[in-house]
This record gives sequence, C-alpha cells and structure tokens, in this order.
Amino acid sequence: MARQSPHRPDADEPDTEFDESSRPTDTATESTADAAADPVEDDPDLDDEDAVAEPANRALWEDVRIDPLEIALPSGSGFTLRAYRMSNQVTPTEIGERDDDDPFHARARRDEDEETVVFLDEEFAESLESEDREVDPRRGRALRDDDDVDETDEEELDDQADEADEEDEDEEAEEVAVFLTHRGKLLLFKSRESLVSFVLSGAPHDMAELDTWDDLVARVQPADIAPVSEDSYELDLVVENLRGGHDTWDPKLLISAGEVARDLAFALRLPSVLDMLSTGNSLDDLDEALRATANGGLGGFMGRRRLKKIGAQTASLGWRTIIGKISAAVDWRD
Repeated sequence: MARQSPHRPDADEPDTEFDESSRPTDTATESTADAAADPVEDDPDLDDEDAVAEPANRALWEDVRIDPLEIALPSGSGFTLRAYRMSNQVTPTEIGERDDDDPFHARARRDEDEETVVFLDEEFAESLESEDREVDPRRGRALRDDDDVDETDEEELDDQADEADEEDEDEEAEEVAVFLTHRGKLLLFKSRESLVSFVLSGAPHDMAELDTWDDLVARVQPADIAPVSEDSYELDLVVENLRGGHDTWDPKLLISAGEVARDLAFALRLPSVLDMLSTGNSLDDLDEALRATANGGLGGFMGRRRLKKIGAQTASLGWRTIIGKISAAVDWRD
C-alpha cells in the first residue's frame, strides 16, 4: 500500500504563513506622522543658544542698575556687586585712619573751609579797621545805621546764590563706580549663596544708599549671581601675561583689568593706584596702545609700535603693585 505524502499547498499559496503582527497598524503610522510634525522648538535640548548662554534673570539687574561681578585675585576668586551712579548721589566709603592721606577727604575738607572764609579786598579790609561797621557780605560793603536792606533784594540774592550752587554741583558731578564695600574694604564672596545671604542679612555696607537696593533685596536669588563675560576680571593673570613679553600680551585681559582697577581705586579711595593709572603715566600709555592695537587698521599698526617702547618689566612691576594694593583692600567673606 502506497504511503500518502503530507499535504502540500497549492502553487498559488505562499510557502509560509503571513504574520499579521508584522503589519504596521494605523495607530503606529499616526504616531510616526505626529512625531515628524512636532515643531523643533518643543525639544528642550534644542533651545536657542543665546537663551541658554544668558543668565536666567538679567531683567533683575537691568531694573536695579546693579551688576554681579567675578574678580580673580592671586589669593582667590570671588563675587561682588557694582553699580554706576552720579558722584553727587553717593557717599564715598569711610576709610578711617587713611583719611589724612586721601585726596577725596582733603578736597572735602578744603571745600568746608572755603565755605567759612570771607574774601575781602585789601582796601575794604583796611577801611573796616578804622570804622566799626557791620558788613553785608552779599553786597561787599559796610552797612551804616541808616542803611535799609530791601527784603526783595535779599530774596533775589538768595535765589541767585542757590542757582549758582546747583550749577556748580551739576558741572562737578560725574559717573562713578560704586561697589559692595564697607569701611574702605571691598567685600568679596567665595560663593553665590554667601553673597545673597549677605545681601538679605541687612548687614551694613555702602550700597545700601542706592535707590534700587531694596528692590534687589526683595528679588535676588543665588541663581541670579551669574556675571556676563564682560564682568569677569582675571587680575591674577595680568602680571604673568606681562612677563611673557610683547608678543604674548593679551589686549582683552589687560584692558579689562585696567577698567576695573580704575573703578576699584576710586571706590576704595586708593590715590596711589589712581596716580599710577592716570594720564601720562606708563601704564596709561600701555592701555592706550593696547586699545589701538585691538581696533586694528593704521591705528593698530601705530599701537603695536608704541607697545614695543613699553618695557615688559616696568609694566609687570607696576601692575604687581596695583594688584597688591587692591588685594590689601579686600575683605573675603565665605
């Protein structure tokens, strides 16, 4: 009896069965389409680079007109605050025993003395010695008993004097830097958290007189202490860079160091540093030559020629002195 072979499918049928699970469902197709249609900006990893680079709350600093800084010194790096205000709106920091050598104190004392001195011409002074008369300083002459002073004239003279004083104040006022200082010391904080804790503590300091200080106290958070690149100063690298010679000098590093050093010298009342950076001195010539070099063009060519005339040793020694004096006026806070 012949053995029957197993059933074989017809030629029209496939050799293997079709797996229905391998067929893409409508749902899977829709999910793929939806994912492709999603906008790119919904992906947090693809945010705009500028938005990521900028601190989260720059609006705070723009509102209060104060900026966070990071200053690196040979003894370490720390955070502090700086603002710019008109000189007639702020009070210089108190420096105690340094007052006698301080030009700011000497100028203020001279102004006070001038207010109490009446300058008379010699002939008028001699006439007063021979006559016992009262003096009307506004008219510059002696008053006799029969003289009557018109009250209207007095008011006009007073108004004119007040206007003259206001004009003098406006002419002398200039924009100056104000730092987070106290008793002639720059307060530097090793962490963002310690800086914010100090701001919220109510401890005494020179920035408390700023008109926007209370607003800063109410809003600042540690995450806001994020200085932009222009407000980060590497004073610890200046001397080493200058020692490397003209070919290695970094204009950006040295120019920014000069800017913050001038601001600190004024705010901390360091007359010797101001003098070293004043017009006509070698370090000011260095600064101008570096700026010309950075601008390029013909001015850059002339700037490079001027740089070669400035001794690297002289420049490095001068800056070492400046950084030493600034470092001595720092109060480090943890």
